Formats: sequence, structure tokens, C-alpha cells
Amino acid sequence: MRGQHKAGGEEHARRRGHGELESQVLAALGKAPGPVTAAWVQESVAGDLAYTTVMTILTRLHAKGAVARERAGRSFEWVPVANEAGLAALRMRKVLDGESDREAVLASFVTGLTAGDERLLRELLAQTADEGEA
Repeated sequence: MRGQHKAGGEEHARRRGHGELESQVLAALGKAPGPVTAAWVQESVAGDLAYTTVMTILTRLHAKGAVARERAGRSFEWVPVANEAGLAALRMRKVLDGESDREAVLASFVTGLTAGDERLLRELLAQTADEGEA
């Protein structure tokens, strides 16, 4: 089976990286023609994910504000609110919100940036400031 290996006579599924399933589900939702069911997501995501696993991931993404859901009969239809970059930004804000010294966290983050990332951040901040003045 793809993504699995034998060890000690048993098959074990490959352990996925942190956030990998969320990324796969968001990617599937991003390609969806509109609001879709969890069953549609299950069929669209690579691998053999159980329906309950897909529902768990969708529910977690909903709690993070990355997806929205609408009642459709007895279940829900799902739509993306954030793409993968948006989800990463949500994670970053959550970490920042959990810290008592925001200034120290942001200062440490900025000093750890490469010159190119720092330049990009400055450009994005300037662009945001320009848009706020308009």
C-alpha cells in the first residue's frame, strides 16, 4: 500500500506531519466548485481517510476560522475561508495572542528574519499603511 510499510509483520500507516491533513483538506476545498459535503472532501483528498477523520479535520478548521459551514439537510456543506497561507497566519496570530509580551515575541521574530523576508515584511507593512490612508 502507498504510504505504508511493514514492520514486525504488521502494516503501519506513515505518520503525517503536523497540519498535513488540514492542508490537504483546505487544498481540496479550494478546488471545489462551491460548498461541498464532507463525503466530497473525503473522495477528493489523497489517501484512504475515514469519513470521521475528515469530519474531525473540518470541525477543527471551522473552530480556527479557516472554513465555514452551512446546514444542508441533516449535515453541512463546507467552504474555505482561508487558504494555506491564511491558515498559517491564523496559527501565528494564535501563538502571538497566547504570549504576554507581544513586543518581545515580535522583536524576536523580526530579528530572526532573513534580509529578503525583512524587506518583504517592510513592503507589506508599507502597502497596508498606504491602503489604510486611501
